[in-house]
Amino acid sequence: MTIHGAFRLGLLGGLGVLTALLIGSAVTTLATVITYVGFALFLALGLDPIVRNLVERKVPRPLAIATVVVAVLGLFAGFVFALIPIIVEQVTNLYESILAFLTSYNSLGEMIAAMQAIIPIETLNVQKTVDSVVLFLSDPANLANIGGGVLSVGAGFANGILGAFLTLMLTIYLVISLPAIKSVMFLLVPASTRDNFVNIADQVVEAVGKYVIGQGTQGLANGVLSFFAMTLIGAEFPALFALIAFVFSLLPLVGTITGSLLIVLTQFLVDPTNPTIAIWVAVYYLVYLQIEAYVIGPYIMNRAVKVPGVLVIIAALAGGALMGVLGAIVAIPLAASVLIIVRQVIIPAQQER
Repeated sequence: MTIHGAFRLGLLGGLGVLTALLIGSAVTTLATVITYVGFALFLALGLDPIVRNLVERKVPRPLAIATVVVAVLGLFAGFVFALIPIIVEQVTNLYESILAFLTSYNSLGEMIAAMQAIIPIETLNVQKTVDSVVLFLSDPANLANIGGGVLSVGAGFANGILGAFLTLMLTIYLVISLPAIKSVMFLLVPASTRDNFVNIADQVVEAVGKYVIGQGTQGLANGVLSFFAMTLIGAEFPALFALIAFVFSLLPLVGTITGSLLIVLTQFLVDPTNPTIAIWVAVYYLVYLQIEAYVIGPYIMNRAVKVPGVLVIIAALAGGALMGVLGAIVAIPLAASVLIIVRQVIIPAQQER
């Protein structure tokens, strides 16, 4: 190779590396936008089976889309105007209950002794824990970090509200324009393989849609049952904890158990001198977890996405590690889509060799 050829090869290689770095930087910068668009597309694919079901029942497609869009907006508006005031009221009451408990003792030592009488010292040494917290708060640097963390949480909450609104608008647009998007995408495929591609794409869309509907139904069932169960038990703030149960149930594998532990611990914190309510709530969630693990969850996975249990666990863990909560949510239908492609494209191609 001549010096001129080597220089040209090095220059092209350097330009390739620079282009890759620019693409990576652009993807990193646009990560939030890509996440919004991806999650909106995920939700739109989940709503598409409802639209198609209405069309199959002789409802004109524009009317079917309008019905689904109005229903989505109605749910969103109902959540904002009906549920949020209740949640705010119950969060305020929860704060006041905890504050009343903390101020019901004449001294910190009296409160620590009362808590230690309930909690075995082998499980938790309350005095040492309080001393560690006081030592941590005595450091000005830690206080500054806490203040910065509070500001970060506030900014994150505002960004979350904006992101939810943008995702809702994108979802509605994608539900309306999904057939046009699919038609354009199909035209990019060679005519010789277009029919097979359309068939596989329809199966992928159906698997994603069934998963979204199934997971949403599971979360709604957990939220509604939690509300009625805690109301019957006489637990505090049932609407607030029903919302927590619903949100956590949307997360695969660990979502329900994490939300259940949070609810039980908070119920105990509301009135630690009377743990009966928290125990009954824990018993309810132990029963519900068995039903979800052996009845509801397998039904959704086997009928909706048809993904083996091992792959469900691997996909959820990998998605959570790569993209956090949203990654864990979309990982399972993505794994189902990959399995469909493997079964209907890669394996037949290997068999023909």
